[in-house]
Amino acid sequence: MKKHIIFILFIAFTSVLFAQQNKQFTLDELIPGGKNFYNYYPRILEQFQWHGDELVMLRHDSVFRVNPLSPDKKKLAFRFNEILKNGNERNGNVSNVSFDREGGDNLIFSTPDGMGVYDLKTGRVISSIGFPKNSANREFSPGHAYLAYTKDNNLYITDGTGKETAISSEKNKGIVCGRAVHRDEFGIKGGIFWSPNGNKLAFYRMDETMVADYPIVDISTRIATEKSIKYPMAGEKSHEVTIGVYDIKTGQTVYLKTGEPREKYLTNVAWSPDGKFIYVAELNREQNHLKMNRYDAGSGDWDKTLFEETHPKYVEPENPVLFVKNNPNQFIWQSERDGFNHLYLYDVSGKLLKQLTKGDWEVTDVVGFDEKGDHLFFISTNPTPIDRHAYSVNVKSGKINRLTTVPGMHNIAVSRSGRYLVSRYSSHDNPGEADLIDTRTGKAVTLASARNPFAAINMPPAELGTLKADDDKTDLFYRMIKPADFDASKKYPVVIYVYGGPHSQMVQNRWRYGSGGWETYMAQKGYIVFVMDNRGTTYRGRDFEDITYRQLGVEEAKDQMRGVEFLKSLPYVDADRLGIHGWSYGGFMTINMLLRYPDVFKVGVAGGPVIDWKYYEVMYGERYMDTPQENPDGYREASLLNKAGNLKSRLLIIHGDEDPVVVLQQSLQFLKSSIDAGTHPDYFIYPGHEHNMVGRDRVHLHEHITRYFEDFCW
Repeated sequence: MKKHIIFILFIAFTSVLFAQQNKQFTLDELIPGGKNFYNYYPRILEQFQWHGDELVMLRHDSVFRVNPLSPDKKKLAFRFNEILKNGNERNGNVSNVSFDREGGDNLIFSTPDGMGVYDLKTGRVISSIGFPKNSANREFSPGHAYLAYTKDNNLYITDGTGKETAISSEKNKGIVCGRAVHRDEFGIKGGIFWSPNGNKLAFYRMDETMVADYPIVDISTRIATEKSIKYPMAGEKSHEVTIGVYDIKTGQTVYLKTGEPREKYLTNVAWSPDGKFIYVAELNREQNHLKMNRYDAGSGDWDKTLFEETHPKYVEPENPVLFVKNNPNQFIWQSERDGFNHLYLYDVSGKLLKQLTKGDWEVTDVVGFDEKGDHLFFISTNPTPIDRHAYSVNVKSGKINRLTTVPGMHNIAVSRSGRYLVSRYSSHDNPGEADLIDTRTGKAVTLASARNPFAAINMPPAELGTLKADDDKTDLFYRMIKPADFDASKKYPVVIYVYGGPHSQMVQNRWRYGSGGWETYMAQKGYIVFVMDNRGTTYRGRDFEDITYRQLGVEEAKDQMRGVEFLKSLPYVDADRLGIHGWSYGGFMTINMLLRYPDVFKVGVAGGPVIDWKYYEVMYGERYMDTPQENPDGYREASLLNKAGNLKSRLLIIHGDEDPVVVLQQSLQFLKSSIDAGTHPDYFIYPGHEHNMVGRDRVHLHEHITRYFEDFCW
């Protein structure tokens, strides 16, 4: 009897193990918005912040103090939601806390209805400000006395008493204050800029009255209604931006005298440490001439142009000046002037003191200074563009030290002194880890790790490789996802997933080389999925990126065809069953590939595709294509409208009917051209969605895409 029971248990165990090893995932488990998505998404539950040189660990609603010298010893400090027991000014649970890296006693917390300051010494809430109804773009002032925010098109501030003060009073719906401008290009993330002491508030004012109204139709109402937006198309009239400065003490606003022409880009706004000046990177509409201008914050007068940058193609500033800690007379500027994004040290007269970093690699993020201001910490693509590693540079000597050595994609938080840092990273075979690193000794201790959600599951393998670009010189990185039961003697259909545009890098040394859940899903259905970063994408230097200037879709397509040729050379690839899919720029690339190479692909699915760049917006479109008036041949060559007759493959176009990024007009124009040409793409609309499908509908989207490939590619 015992042997019989043991045998049954053995069979049950091996059956469970076999089921685990051969699990068939559902889209609900692999796609964001799926009800079981987070069961298979690797996460590090612990968060780490620095309070001076003391490490603070946040787990759920608990805060632990960690001694960097003995990181395994953790002491519970308090629980998030206990900090309101001594002050009930804010309702609801604490959703976020932020410690002062400099070691101050004030902790900033937020709840669903407001923000506040908690004194770590006294254990009491010392101030709190509620979120006004219908407010957005909220920014706490330094010192935490005021909250700035927008309602509709205007900017307001409020204090702890609930007193609301209107900074602007624009009644024209075409004028907005306190919000991001220039359609969030040039690194712009918001429109509110507090001075260092919190006594003044700079803000964007954007006048769009001269821009044509663009109709977006809301079909959710009983009778469909129009929701007009301002959408400046390439070559058309653009909006005009100014920068206001509000003085809390006087209640007066002055505007920076940025002068003519009015159609230009005011970006990378930064205050001087003493609050007397505002630095603005000003870019002409052609985007090939930058001026770093300084303005008097009290009068709004132009003070000085510190330096200028020009380029025959384009200049793209994305980061404001960063003043050297403890030295208000020097600042750091990021520039691609030598062909790669690097750090430059200036003094406030505009004199270039030195180039701090140099090489065939890029600085991707600046983290900050140590306590003395001697060292600046940054992230870069050195030594390989598919990794990110942390470094420090000595501002005086220029000496650079590498701080992370384990391959992968790292981001860091640095202690006040710079002695310690926490690096969170993942790599193709590591779902995520947080390490404490002593920058003096290089010693690293693991603080937390993500659970491998695919442990004991027979997963489709993710492989990395390189191919030569169409220039026969440049290496292009690709990843390939194969079925878990891959058999090289069989023939497999292939789906190429493509993006291919600026500001993108699909293939990185992160978990499973950055592959997404849909790639896993398709691989388990018996497809090979192939993804490659062509020239024209980013983090590889200017020459790599701007090869596509004035001819979007040409060089990228040639590079992607190198990927196709490679796939066709593999004995296990069925060259008669090639498909391609992409979204946004990738949607453009999908249709572009089908029409430029009409005999290659059996099927394609294009989401939110740009069809003709003359229908796209000014800032992005004119940077890479100039205007239609200046570059008619380039626009004609890039347009997919005049190639609609080349369509031989099955093509599904998907679009959100309220898309404010790639407007619905783009894909509708392609349908019209296809009708005129006698070709027959398929079309699917997601009502009420903008540029991307979110929530549960995102699962539906990927099911719909999969069905199309199953119907026409398998």
